[in-house]
Amino acid sequence: LLDSLLPSVDAVVHFAAESHVDRSVRDSGIFVETNVLGTQRLLDAALRADLKRFVHVSSLEACGPSRDGTPVNVTQEEPCTTYGRSKLAAERAVIARKDKLPVTILRPGAIFGPRDAEILEAFKTVHRGLLPTIAGGTALGVFIHASDCARACVDAIAADVPSGSVYFIVDDTGPVTQRAFLEMVEAALDKRALLRISLPKSVLKQVAFGVQAFGKLTNKAVMLTPEKANMLLQHFVCDSSEAQRALGWKPQTKLREGLRETATWYKQAGWL
Repeated sequence: LLDSLLPSVDAVVHFAAESHVDRSVRDSGIFVETNVLGTQRLLDAALRADLKRFVHVSSLEACGPSRDGTPVNVTQEEPCTTYGRSKLAAERAVIARKDKLPVTILRPGAIFGPRDAEILEAFKTVHRGLLPTIAGGTALGVFIHASDCARACVDAIAADVPSGSVYFIVDDTGPVTQRAFLEMVEAALDKRALLRISLPKSVLKQVAFGVQAFGKLTNKAVMLTPEKANMLLQHFVCDSSEAQRALGWKPQTKLREGLRETATWYKQAGWL
């Protein structure tokens, strides 16, 4: 099927992947099968087609967390999740073909916007009147609106950059603490959470082990596992200035306005 489709296109933007929903409680190999082997199959088909560019959308998680809250270097390879390790392995498959196929790798921060089902959980929690943070909510994160990420993908197709180039894709807001992000969600919903709690690390880890055990017993995918709990305690920080320079790309949506737009969509769609 891929061999019949690719000759009719100029470029490929590879965004498909098994996401952060931790299905490894049911099948530990699903991240490898989808994110690594799936990428390799698409690359092999792309090599047989005459493509202008193969844009691989990876993740900041392929680099891993920042030790001190400063932006990580693009060369860092210290993923701390199964998802991150699979995305790094996929990146390596892309880089291995850079001399035979024009490839560009993009590493977005946390993508959000209308229709997103993962950050939706934060909106639902605040909507219920709860603002929970982990260990004071000081862990830092960076974000990118879905429309800005899509625009970066399009710009990466046409950009005359060396094959194998890797760029971070985040907005210009800068690092935001977990607590500040949830307070922005409050503002987006025009609702102040009545119960504001900070969960200690030890309690979080105990809860995560319980949730994972439940997932194994019921054979269901779960969001909170010990691995995910550890991730919530880390700083995930990068800078997109090099992407803006090299790709001629500029994020348009600020975090606060993007969250308000997202909240409005959730309400209109009946998700909240």
